[in-house]
Amino acid sequence: MRQLHPRMAALLLAALLPLLVGPVAGCGSGGDDVPPAPVEAPLPEVPPSSDEPSPTTQAPATVDACTLVTKKEAEELAGTKLDDAVPVRESCTYTAPVSGPTAQVEVFVGDGAKKYLDIERELGHELRPLAGVGDETYVSLEAAFVNRSGLWVAVRLVRLNDPEENREPLEGIARTVAGRI
Repeated sequence: MRQLHPRMAALLLAALLPLLVGPVAGCGSGGDDVPPAPVEAPLPEVPPSSDEPSPTTQAPATVDACTLVTKKEAEELAGTKLDDAVPVRESCTYTAPVSGPTAQVEVFVGDGAKKYLDIERELGHELRPLAGVGDETYVSLEAAFVNRSGLWVAVRLVRLNDPEENREPLEGIARTVAGRI
């Protein structure tokens, strides 16, 4: 059997696609038609990213975010009583009761923590390095970012206070977190 030239195959596919897929919704099909079934195509093979750990490099271990900052420590950081932790995947959130005052402590582990730091940098927020804590640590007026052995952790503090009051407590929680990673 003779093979089609790649351009001819693409043209043939483009011509037959409307017949395979059916009418496009919103193009005068009357609205009573059943939407066509999706056409499954194999996904192209993607070469491994250079960001993935090589066989000789160990990926950071998974850490439970709620073990990095205890409820008591979160309450000290927030300056008020907080509800029990709510863990969701690589995060842990402590919120103040609805009766107030407004306060929240969030702990993020892994890629989410690193992305949060990257966004803070992109926004131009002030990030002060904290020397001697973990491999790399930064503190802003609302968060602390700790990297140790390739694992990033972010602790975010939400309070209705003068943000300058948060820097020292955030530095303290950064030291605590770095010791637990």
